[in-house]
Amino acid sequence: MDTLAVVLEEPERLSLRRLDLQDANADDLVIKIDWSGISTGTERLLWSGRMPPFPGMGYPLVPGYESVGRVIDAGASVRARIGERVFVPGSSGFKDARGLFGGAARRVVAPSARVVSISDSLAEQGVLIALAATARHAIAKGRDAPPDLIVGHGVLGRLLARIAIAEGHPAPTVWDTHPERLAGGEGYAVIHPDSDDRRDYRAIYDASGDSKLLDTLIARLGRGGEVVLAGFYDQPLSFAFPPAFMREARLRVATEWAPEDLVATTALIESGRLSLGGLITHRLSAIQAPDAYRTAFTDMSCLKMILDWRGCS
Repeated sequence: MDTLAVVLEEPERLSLRRLDLQDANADDLVIKIDWSGISTGTERLLWSGRMPPFPGMGYPLVPGYESVGRVIDAGASVRARIGERVFVPGSSGFKDARGLFGGAARRVVAPSARVVSISDSLAEQGVLIALAATARHAIAKGRDAPPDLIVGHGVLGRLLARIAIAEGHPAPTVWDTHPERLAGGEGYAVIHPDSDDRRDYRAIYDASGDSKLLDTLIARLGRGGEVVLAGFYDQPLSFAFPPAFMREARLRVATEWAPEDLVATTALIESGRLSLGGLITHRLSAIQAPDAYRTAFTDMSCLKMILDWRGCS
């Protein structure tokens, strides 16, 4: 069995070509992908060659960890799942390329335990589940310190704000410096940081990925406040010690979602408390993958670009 897949051949060189798939084991699913999302964080780093070393890194690789499809075949232990609409957080089942993260392909083979059943009604919006669960994980680990300031009004920043409100927390303030990103707040204010003179924030969640912001954010904390690094950073982070000392500041790194976050996030969506509307702004056929990636990485009006695989074989 083979598949059409997006392949990062090397930094800044992307192709669309066929790859052989590994055979499905007893606990594996074979999924035909309908839509996959493009991450402007991790995938941009993979494309540019600036991704810090991780286990499994190397080229050629298949990117993508935001895919939605349908189970078309399965191993002997999981055949009952055939026909399910599912969210797929990636795959490593390629013979000719590394699967990091391996979701940008027409067909994938993935362990059943990693694949989440979702409602047919979600359709293409299901690609947002990974980022929504990541945002939920950051807030859940904060326990008694949900965000009162979020930095960055991209998809992750918007999901952090929406989930905070959906879970009953006060509406946070959101910062962004790009005029294109100052609109679109749903129940919360989006402002330029220059227009905010507040310096007593309890919990600042940074979704910008900007490694140079720590001193600025620490200066906006109240005593005992926390900065949560919710983005992904390719450069070392540093900060001046005296201002952090004076505030007795805390620093927390939020990693990706855990399985329980997927369950909780899916429940928020299905209950209607969490809306995913307005976050997918651009769509292209998977055949146009090079153009799609270029737009996702360079156009500030693009929040989430998705590839539509339904016309591909």
